[in-house]
Amino acid sequence: MDRTLLIISTVCFLAAVVHSVIELRAGVFRPMRFNFFAVGLGFIFQTAFLSIRGHSVGRCPLTNLFEVFIFLAWSVALIYMLVGPAYRLSLMGAFTAPLVLLIQGFALIAPIDIRHPAKVPANPWLEFHASISTVAYGAFALACIAGVMYLVQERQLKTHQLHSIFYHLPPLTDLFAAITRLLWWGFVLYTFGIVSGFFTGQPLPRVQVVAAIAVWLLYAAILQGQHLRRIAPKRVAALCIVGFSAALTLLWGITFAAQMSSMP
Repeated sequence: MDRTLLIISTVCFLAAVVHSVIELRAGVFRPMRFNFFAVGLGFIFQTAFLSIRGHSVGRCPLTNLFEVFIFLAWSVALIYMLVGPAYRLSLMGAFTAPLVLLIQGFALIAPIDIRHPAKVPANPWLEFHASISTVAYGAFALACIAGVMYLVQERQLKTHQLHSIFYHLPPLTDLFAAITRLLWWGFVLYTFGIVSGFFTGQPLPRVQVVAAIAVWLLYAAILQGQHLRRIAPKRVAALCIVGFSAALTLLWGITFAAQMSSMP
């Protein structure tokens, strides 16, 4: 039953992607109300899946890599639903839907939904640590998407090859403001995630701790450089893509169902 909800959710994101492709091929790229509706509907089915899975496992549904990927896809959709209307980034749905579809589709196809037979008592700190870190990844993912949008528009302006999509992209100043806010949201959430990991009462794998702090330092450097205006907006947009790619390498460390917990 829970996977059926997830499949329906994936179909909703697929519909958003197909709609974007059709409009691109037609050469007419209009404001994406359909995309926002499709992403919102997909988000609802994602939430229903996570609720059912959470009750099934008796804890936050982050007990295996499959659930981690779905929780990440849910976080990306959640941040988009909050940020899109607030900063008039409706077109971001055309960029967000493919990412969510890729993450969710991989989770459904790959044989990674392995249930752990042994159940350990829920650890509130551990659950907070894992969930808040994953939501931070959602903010970093949207910063990455906004960075891609920024680079696309900047290149079109530079080459003077303006396609129909250009006229529906937010101004570069608005995109950069959204990138900055998303970076700060993700950074603050990720900071809470790292700090809370030290209150779990369980040993923290050294390699994962070092890797998590390295990602934290990378985003701190990006924000510091942006604040002091030592990094150009174009470079900040590119670093958002690099930072999210680095953060993705730590997904395998979020699961905490086994006896040994992990640090993302």
